[in-house]
Amino acid sequence: MKKTFWAVGLACALAAPTAAAPRPSIESVLATLQSVTEFDGTAISPDGKLVAWARKVKDASGALKLAAVEVSTVAAPAKKPRRVTAASDGRDHDEKWPAWSPDSKLLAFRSDAAKPGQAQVWVAPADGGAARQLTHVTGQISELRWSPDGRSIAFLFVEGSAQETGALTAYKPDAGVVEETIDEQRIAVVDVGDGRVRQVSPAKLYVYDYDWSPDGKRFAAEAAEGSGTNNYWIAQLYVVDAGTGSARSIWKPADQIACPRFSPDGKEVAVIHGLMSDEGSTGGDIWTVPASGGAPKNRTEGMKASASALFWRPSGEILFTEHVDGDEAVAALDASGKIRTLWRGSEVVAKFSAAKNGTAAAAVRSSFSQPFEVVAGPIGGWTAVTRANAGIHPLWGKARSLTWTSDGQRVQGWLLAPLDFDAAKKYPMVVVVHGGPSSAATATWPSRWTAILPSQGYFVLLPNPRGSYGQGEAFTRGNVKDFGYGDFRDIDRGVDAALAAAPIDPKRLGICGWSYGGYMAMWAVTQTNRYRAAVAGAGIVSWQSYYGQNRIDQWLLPFFGASVYDDPGVYARSSPITFIKKAKTPTLVLHGDRDSEVPTPQGYEFWHALKTLGVPTALVIYENEGHAITQPKHQLDRDRRLVEWFDRYLR
Repeated sequence: MKKTFWAVGLACALAAPTAAAPRPSIESVLATLQSVTEFDGTAISPDGKLVAWARKVKDASGALKLAAVEVSTVAAPAKKPRRVTAASDGRDHDEKWPAWSPDSKLLAFRSDAAKPGQAQVWVAPADGGAARQLTHVTGQISELRWSPDGRSIAFLFVEGSAQETGALTAYKPDAGVVEETIDEQRIAVVDVGDGRVRQVSPAKLYVYDYDWSPDGKRFAAEAAEGSGTNNYWIAQLYVVDAGTGSARSIWKPADQIACPRFSPDGKEVAVIHGLMSDEGSTGGDIWTVPASGGAPKNRTEGMKASASALFWRPSGEILFTEHVDGDEAVAALDASGKIRTLWRGSEVVAKFSAAKNGTAAAAVRSSFSQPFEVVAGPIGGWTAVTRANAGIHPLWGKARSLTWTSDGQRVQGWLLAPLDFDAAKKYPMVVVVHGGPSSAATATWPSRWTAILPSQGYFVLLPNPRGSYGQGEAFTRGNVKDFGYGDFRDIDRGVDAALAAAPIDPKRLGICGWSYGGYMAMWAVTQTNRYRAAVAGAGIVSWQSYYGQNRIDQWLLPFFGASVYDDPGVYARSSPITFIKKAKTPTLVLHGDRDSEVPTPQGYEFWHALKTLGVPTALVIYENEGHAITQPKHQLDRDRRLVEWFDRYLR
């Protein structure tokens, strides 16, 4: 029945061609993908009448490392948004983090127009006019937030640092005596009137996120002592005095927290709390903590979804976005614990912002069929305020949400059909496993492998196995001390569901992924011969050696329960190297040479083992790349190699 549904549904949507259409070249697919305009953040004004966002801009190398701030009215968007810039030279710069003043009359933003590579805080009139530079500092600036009285702007500041924060950034190569230099990210405040800057939070604390109290006298801060890159997983919830800078921990959570926000009356702080493997990839339950200290309360206990961002409303309701069974949704939580779904769809509304007054919101919206656009308006009744990608169309077929049962649990994933699908044919399929593991494969506009493979005639399965967001916190915790076992069974049964739903050749299956997805590709080939080819990007072959090589070892403790020195057995149990002699599958290994999150020796170790055992393999190292491959020439090489590898073994 399922197989018939797929065949009929796609046969109606895409008429079967009389002759096989030639595949578009990888270069042409990448050119189309690179022509897509992307956006980095939205900010809707407190009165809900204006919306600002950052549009990503390519630098001289073609990498999306610059940005431009643009503004539009919500009610009557102009065909061409108005650009807000600090530049007078007509050139592109790195301008982002737009933030509205409480009265909606001024827009603050970060710009490096005065000196490339060194951003400062600027403000511009909302109705147009020249921008004014406020700060003259040296270091990294992000996350601008106005004080409630509109007299100051707070921001996160790493004094003296020229390196972007975060584990994805390519690390500086070691030389000489190896020492750890800790650059703390602090809350700083600039006076809008005279430009004076003072650092507020303690010098020993690294602040990840923060919020002003309604009276402007305190900050709620998600922070940790020591290395910001490594200690996110042990961050606590603090209240920081905005005047003296003294900080007091009000909650030491069992797992990770994100998105600390003061209640309208200043009596509580709400956070998202759950098992999270990466800062910025947020999912969990909503908890509230008394601002004066006291017992925290789980306000969404048992929710079969994962909250991803939250916003207090003046009424005391909490507005939040969520991952739910493959979809995304916006919901409201009242004081009694009742949750109302305001909107839900098989698409993505990222970079969500909500107006302080009224019901307007803004987001970057996308789906499998529609590329990114900024939207604004009443929740669920948004209208597009950009048309940047109106002429771009999918290079893949129809997407379908699949669900299946694994070990008694509901599991969801997405099955993406090939371009020019013909229901009378059998197709190869590649499983693309998401990173994290605390993350989700969502119904967003595909990029890279997810887009290229179906353009080349492959079905693509995007599973959300246990450990993913979207089914509740218990499901997200389902892979603790069990990497490679329950989650891999979920993936394998997802393959069975895909085979039952679509004309896929079971003898032409592949698997690939990056980071945790790369680990799952390595794990798969040591557990089964079901997959005829694999590509492992930045994967982990040995959790034992990885523990001592990476620069973020704190993330392992919530997932393995102890350090490798205290419980080596739990790490060995989930390591592909433990079972390496079972591997027979041809595997391509890809890695950045300056990856601090998954160091390059992991790739070498896996490649060396396969080569020694006579398994077809190749290792490609990308120079000056971190955990994310950012240089366009390397992206093209990586993607071409992936397709060539699967074509060699699955065609």
